[in-house]
Amino acid sequence: MSAVAGSETAVRRRILRYGLLLAVAGQILWSFRPAPGRALTAQEAAGRALYEANCSTCHGLQAEGSGSGPSLHGVGPAAVDFMLSTGRMPLADPAAQPIRQPPRFDPQEIAAIVAYLTAIAPGGPGIPEVDPQAGALPRGAQVFLNNCSGCHGAGAIGDSVGGGQIAPSLYASSARQIGEAVRFGPGVMPKFATADLSEQDLNSIARYVLWIRDHGDRGGLQLGRVGAVAEGFVAVVIGLGLLLVVIRLTGSKT
Repeated sequence: MSAVAGSETAVRRRILRYGLLLAVAGQILWSFRPAPGRALTAQEAAGRALYEANCSTCHGLQAEGSGSGPSLHGVGPAAVDFMLSTGRMPLADPAAQPIRQPPRFDPQEIAAIVAYLTAIAPGGPGIPEVDPQAGALPRGAQVFLNNCSGCHGAGAIGDSVGGGQIAPSLYASSARQIGEAVRFGPGVMPKFATADLSEQDLNSIARYVLWIRDHGDRGGLQLGRVGAVAEGFVAVVIGLGLLLVVIRLTGSKT
């Protein structure tokens, strides 16, 4: 009897062990389950093909992330559209800081990738509807100077923010891209929810940035539009230099 009981106990342990292994395997497979739980639309299916061919190596087949790229769950359509439309993604070198360059995808392809990622990894800020003409130029200048000029400069020309990071010039940005960046905060930039900056504030910021980009410099040389420090330096160096020349030419020896 003892031999039979021992054999039954061993069998039970073996069954329990295999059961635990199956449970763990099931959990792993469940974490990589296909999403969403519905048939993809034609646009989403096109986005899936583009995503798997160009993005999944770093971000994972289910946008779960990897050692080479972060998870895209919850980042939102605004972030995806911004990074793709400004050519910051996909990156050839995952360790490099993304910079603006010609986008790899056309607008229809970008919209397809955005739609697919929205389906499998929902959440995050949506793409804002920005209308510069509905904004107020004085309000835009005030909000920009209070919240943006510290990094991008008063003239939106961009600047270094330390740690090897650069706040880029905004002159190549569209109104939509400006709004997207405000809402999700790329890189070291803080993100601003509607409680911080309203939709009307977005309209006004976009109007201000586009206005200073498109208008000439009535004062003459723009000096990079980096502000009073550069202007003061040029004024001192050139002004004092000219003054010394005038003194030299008009002065007399005694």
